[in-house]
Amino acid sequence: MEMRVWSESIRDTIRFLSQQRESGRKFIHLDEGLLRGLKAPHFERNPQACLSPETSAPSVGQKCVGDKQAAYAQLEAEIKACVTCPHLVSFRTHVVPGVGNLDADIMFVGEAPGADEDAQAEPFVGRAGQLLNRIIKTMGLHREDVFIGNILKCRPDVDSSAGNRKPTPSEMETCIPWLWRQIDLIQPKVLVALGDTAVKGLIPELRTGITKIRGQWLQFRNIPLMPTYHPAYLLRNQTLALKRQCWEDMLAVMERAGLPISEKQRGHFLSAMS
Repeated sequence: MEMRVWSESIRDTIRFLSQQRESGRKFIHLDEGLLRGLKAPHFERNPQACLSPETSAPSVGQKCVGDKQAAYAQLEAEIKACVTCPHLVSFRTHVVPGVGNLDADIMFVGEAPGADEDAQAEPFVGRAGQLLNRIIKTMGLHREDVFIGNILKCRPDVDSSAGNRKPTPSEMETCIPWLWRQIDLIQPKVLVALGDTAVKGLIPELRTGITKIRGQWLQFRNIPLMPTYHPAYLLRNQTLALKRQCWEDMLAVMERAGLPISEKQRGHFLSAMS
């Protein structure tokens, strides 16, 4: 795990430097924190990434300073100012960093903003978001108790403004450091990956599809990760059996996060399994 995190740091740094070279920059300041991180494959976690004022792409190795609220405000401002992907920048209405409690025990991760999210600058506000809200409420929580984010912070460009598409592997690879920084800052007890794209964005080497991997605990930077169905998938396939499977995943998340579970909660959609 430690070597993998170090390899990610090397890869991200190389990509950032390549981008700067392509843009015509000849001199780039590398702080001591970054250099120490690249020389130390034994560190336990990828240090929180910070963005230098002169750059427009996320880098790694520099720790954010100040309290959590201030650090997140800085991070959010940097995400909103990102112009690394010109095709996404020209298409987007708003950047959608994420929303929720910075001390959340549970963090939900989706794939990318859709049309509603792009218009309102907030993740999961369309029909899928309404279903996610109901799931969170059934868990005994409110939307404000959790944190909700996406692998991609910009809506993927499409030919028709009414459509959506999945982010490409290249887009996810470019944007994922922002999510790493959010996770490092929030430090949730549990991560919930909503759908196949979210799982593959967090764990690119994973080859198993969501229908086979859902409900099985994975690990992301020593944080338990639960893959489950995306709410949009449940809206397209409204069977009691699928609803029960998703709910069993949420029961496991609640248990891992230390939330109380009532008998009523345990019994939701149970008739689908009989």
